[in-house]
Amino acid sequence: MAKYRSGRINEEIKKEISDIIHNEIRDPRLTAMVSVTRVDVTKDLRYAKVFVSIFGKEEEKNASLSALKSSSGFIRREVGHRVNLRYTPEILIELDNAIEHGMHINSLIESLKENVKHDK
Repeated sequence: MAKYRSGRINEEIKKEISDIIHNEIRDPRLTAMVSVTRVDVTKDLRYAKVFVSIFGKEEEKNASLSALKSSSGFIRREVGHRVNLRYTPEILIELDNAIEHGMHINSLIESLKENVKHDK
């Protein structure tokens, strides 16, 4: 039963944080496209690890990540207003490179397919 509750809490917080990032944060360093890929809230609801994927150049990624980390207090306050929980979790923002890694693997596979076609 608790497993389903934690999943619902993770998804609700993910939805709210995504909305806050796209509509509420007015930081000029936030220029790259930011996507919240996953949220893991601890069982005691004290911490929420937010995984974000940032699309853009390397400088934009670093600037956007630092902007998100510096606005974690604002995000926590907004989540506290929007989601009715006993404790509002502390927001820990982590960079998720899974999409870039998947795209790299896909390009390697495509290049192998091209090499096999040329060898035939």
